[in-house]
Amino acid sequence: MSKLVIDAKGIYYRDLNAKIREAVREGYKEFELLNVSGQRYIATGLEGDLKFLIKGVAGQDTAAFMRGPYIRVKGNAQDGLANTMDEGRIVVEGMAGDVLGYAMRGGEVYVLEDVGYRVGIHMKAYKDKLPVIVIGGKAGDFLGEYMAGGVIIVLGLFSKHPEAPITGRSLATGIHGGSIYVRGGVPEYQLSSNLLVEEATAEDMELISKYVHNFCKELNKDPEPILKEKFIRIRPKSHRPYGNLYVPN
Repeated sequence: MSKLVIDAKGIYYRDLNAKIREAVREGYKEFELLNVSGQRYIATGLEGDLKFLIKGVAGQDTAAFMRGPYIRVKGNAQDGLANTMDEGRIVVEGMAGDVLGYAMRGGEVYVLEDVGYRVGIHMKAYKDKLPVIVIGGKAGDFLGEYMAGGVIIVLGLFSKHPEAPITGRSLATGIHGGSIYVRGGVPEYQLSSNLLVEEATAEDMELISKYVHNFCKELNKDPEPILKEKFIRIRPKSHRPYGNLYVPN
C-alpha cells in the first residue's frame, strides 16, 4: 500500500497510536507523521519492515519494545527513546532526552546532537544481538550506568554546549559489560576506579568505523575527519563491580 500521511496536530497520543496500529493491520508499511508535538509511544511494540518519518518532537517512549521498524525523527526526541528496543534503527536529526536506550537489547540509534542523563542504562547484548547508540554531540551524567552489554560511541562534535565536557559525571557507574567509546578522551576526574580506560585497538576501530559510517550516511556527514581523531575505550574491570559489598551468611 502507499505511504500514509497523518497530521498529528492536536491529536491525543492514544488516538494517534490507535490510528497507526489500525493502518498497520490494514497493510500500510510507511508512515509520515506531521506536526508531532510530544505524542508518546509512537511505534511502541511494533514489529517488521515498517518505516516512520516523524516531523516534530517525538514524545516519551517512542519506539519502546520495537522490533524491526526504521524511524527518522526530523527534530528532537523526548525521554525514553528506544526503551527496551529489540531490533530496528532510529535516526534523530536533533537532540534526544534522558534514559535513551534503557535496557536496549538490539538495534541501532543514531543521534546527531546531544543526549540527556542515564543514556544506555542497563543496555545488554544477547547472542547475535548487539545494541548500538552513536551520539554525535555530548552526553549527560550517568552515561552507561549498569551497562551489561552493547556499544555506545560518543563523538562530541555536534553539540549545543561547547563548554561542557564530552560526558557528564558518574560515567559508567556500575558497568559490568559492553564498551563505551569516546572520541578524544574523558576528563580523569570523571573516571571511577572500577573502569579500564584504553586507547582503541585496531579491532575496536573496525567496529567504530562501521557505526560511524552508518551515522554519517544517515546524517549527511563526512566520516573521514571524524575517524582521524583517536578514540578511547571504557569498559569494566569486573563483571561484578559491587561483589565486595555483599557478605555471605
